[in-house]
Amino acid sequence: MNRQKTPTLRQGFRLQWEPRQDCHVLLYPEGMIKLNASAGKVLDLVDGQRSVAAIIDLLSACFPGEPDIDLDVLAFLEVAHAQYWIE
Repeated sequence: MNRQKTPTLRQGFRLQWEPRQDCHVLLYPEGMIKLNASAGKVLDLVDGQRSVAAIIDLLSACFPGEPDIDLDVLAFLEVAHAQYWIE
């Protein structure tokens, strides 16, 4: 995934916190995807205004001791794109 791209959630998808599940979920017309904490944090920053680089910078600042966070974020965004969660 190019760090200069600005990802957005795919049309028809919505991210929300689900208190009953105690996690973020990605809702779409055919169902729901339960996200782990890391995935929820990344997708919460996917707003169509932040670039991939900006998302990585924000998460790096929140988790300064986490090695290779940039690679983890890039890998997750690749998966999210391949699953058609983001554009």
